[in-house]
Amino acid sequence: MKVGPVFFESIHSEKIPKRNHYYPNNESSVRYWLFPLIIIGLLGLLAVRLGFLQILRGDYYRTLSDSNRIRNTVIHAPRGVIFDRFGKPLVINTPGYREVVNGKTKLIDSTDAISHLAKNDTHLEIDSLRQYPCQDACAHVVGYVGQISPEDIKNPLYSSYKATDVIGKMGIESYYEPVLKGIDGAKLTEVDATGKTLRVLGQTDPLPGQNITLTVDMQLQEAVATAMKDVKKGAAIVSTPQGEILALFSSPSFDPNLFTMGKTYSPSSGDLYKSVEQIISDAASPLLDRAISGTYPPGSTFKLVTAAAGLQNNIIDSSFSIKDTGVLKVGDFSFANWYFTQYGKTDGDVNVVKAIQRSNDIFFYTVGQMVGVDRLSGFAKEFGLGSPLGLDLPGEASGLLPTKEWKEKVIGDKWYLGDDYHYGIGQGYLLTTPLQVNMWTQAIANAGVLYQPRLLKNTANTVSSPIRKNLLTKNTYELLREGMIDACSTGGVAWPFFQFKVTNEKLKIDEKDFYTPENATGSAEVGVRVACKTGTAQHGDDTTLPHAWITLFAPAYNPQVVVTVLAESSGEGSNIAGPIAKQILEKYFEK
Repeated sequence: MKVGPVFFESIHSEKIPKRNHYYPNNESSVRYWLFPLIIIGLLGLLAVRLGFLQILRGDYYRTLSDSNRIRNTVIHAPRGVIFDRFGKPLVINTPGYREVVNGKTKLIDSTDAISHLAKNDTHLEIDSLRQYPCQDACAHVVGYVGQISPEDIKNPLYSSYKATDVIGKMGIESYYEPVLKGIDGAKLTEVDATGKTLRVLGQTDPLPGQNITLTVDMQLQEAVATAMKDVKKGAAIVSTPQGEILALFSSPSFDPNLFTMGKTYSPSSGDLYKSVEQIISDAASPLLDRAISGTYPPGSTFKLVTAAAGLQNNIIDSSFSIKDTGVLKVGDFSFANWYFTQYGKTDGDVNVVKAIQRSNDIFFYTVGQMVGVDRLSGFAKEFGLGSPLGLDLPGEASGLLPTKEWKEKVIGDKWYLGDDYHYGIGQGYLLTTPLQVNMWTQAIANAGVLYQPRLLKNTANTVSSPIRKNLLTKNTYELLREGMIDACSTGGVAWPFFQFKVTNEKLKIDEKDFYTPENATGSAEVGVRVACKTGTAQHGDDTTLPHAWITLFAPAYNPQVVVTVLAESSGEGSNIAGPIAKQILEKYFEK
């Protein structure tokens, strides 16, 4: 290399080396690109999520947004009002609220709601509360309402109901639920972020449920409840001969307002139960309607059916009689008449009329044997025993009509002569409801016509069609009626109705159904001829008091009313059930 003059000669010429460039190793490369990659990945995920929300789920979130801004409020339809036969309300609607929290519906009255509203409670819904003016006197007839249960909602009947809806839980409220329940309305409102209503966007008015009128007489129903006040467990039924139920009472009863009127409701001081918890937990089962769901041996009231079966099958007639010996002996077993057991006396020669008058066990042991179990059960079935009668209330029991085959299959033993004896007097395996006793008494009062019992008043005010006719011949009917009249007269067993009289100047004396009583103290006193049969039904062991029964119709020749009373485990029918029935009958005719 040639050097220019500006350089010193001492500078030597040499080859200049190339510059070496720096390249990072693999570990440094990962660190260099990691952060940008994370940023790009997050932005990508955000873009994907945004696309999902905007495109695929846009409609859903738009609706959700609108629901926060637009509120749909249910307007609960008031249930139909329930009236008695004279137009008096048995159930009415009063202003109130319902609170739904965690799927539980709670009924709240206006007083209790004030504290909730003061706290701006958003769970409150305006509603009508059910109030029962008749209180415990009508509880088993009208029932009450409450939240639908998980079991109920599985029923196809409630397929359109929500889990928080209120339905009838028993009585008429339950049976006529589809009629009484209205159709809820709705109100659409726009609200701001604080929940304040800005405007009403639209409204659908509710349709109230239908009102219904029952055959029940509220005043008579309350009189029956009063007459039964000392009966711890029992039932009473008052009906017309055409099957209309005028009063139906079960003891113990309860105040249905405790279920519907909120926690501030206070029952009357005389009520047995002060809370829903007491009603549900009590061993006496106050929710059980003993008038239709309780089954009992009917005792001597069944002797009417035994007598009718013997007469209708031409096994006995008016001239048939037996001699009351006080006791029937079958091997080592003795079957005594009550009169002999209590007083050591006998009734002498007894025909069917005297047997009913004196409730003679010896006569009906014999007739029960002569008719036989299968034929007697077949005849009793025609009178409505052994199956529900079809009353428009839920929970009606069938009772039990025994047969030889039934005993062999269920009990595992054959039918004995002693079983015939017991069956003939309404004991043994036979079980009936108080309603069934009332209905066979009605069939006798109608000379052999049986009507289906009912609580819904016929709007046309016409007589219902009978479910069975010609159960009795004229001769049978007249013999049964004669015996029942004698049972309520001096010499009979139903002593509370000897010379039965009431004070009512509107009753016309015909000296047949209504007569001038002995030792009348006023012109308004009228004697009423009554046809009845008492019953004292043994059950349990020797230390258990018998069930007390009485069933009757009055006046005897042109019946207007049929009354049946049962007092569980209380004593003899004439002593316990008789005075109660007398008090009911006095109220009916004096009214």
